[in-house]
Amino acid sequence: MSAPQRYLPALLSTYIAFVFIQSLFFKFIDAPETQLIFGTLDAWAAGLIGVEGLFAPGGVFSAKVIGSLELLAAILLLLGLCLPGLRTLNALGALLALGIISGAIFFHLFTPLGIVVGDEQVAGVREGEVATDGGLLFFMAVGVWIASAILVGMGRYRLLALIGRN
Repeated sequence: MSAPQRYLPALLSTYIAFVFIQSLFFKFIDAPETQLIFGTLDAWAAGLIGVEGLFAPGGVFSAKVIGSLELLAAILLLLGLCLPGLRTLNALGALLALGIISGAIFFHLFTPLGIVVGDEQVAGVREGEVATDGGLLFFMAVGVWIASAILVGMGRYRLLALIGRN
């Protein structure tokens, strides 16, 4: 086994887990940034398809639901690395991460959320100033998507074996 094959899964899995876990704090305490993001998405869903509350607290796609799925993906990724007999968990975590992050990228690109998230209402901003993330969330999401896709590709035989396809 070459060095990239040996170390790449650990590097990619750690990156995905880091991104997901560091965002949990914001999602679970309902930080102003989280309120802005999920509020924007909820207003978009209410206006476009008439489904109010979809992204609101208690909604099917609330910050806490998405955060819980991200935590599950991170746990699966890391367990699959740490327990050699359960490498399939890593591939499952990567597949879950790919699904979650595909949704995030979709919402950045095709809703009013946009690539650069920002608002005057974010805590700590003086009146008249606009706070933005400079596209950081979007570009981190793209990095997670790439890392997840590579891990899914590397674990494809394990995933296929789960559904009886060898």
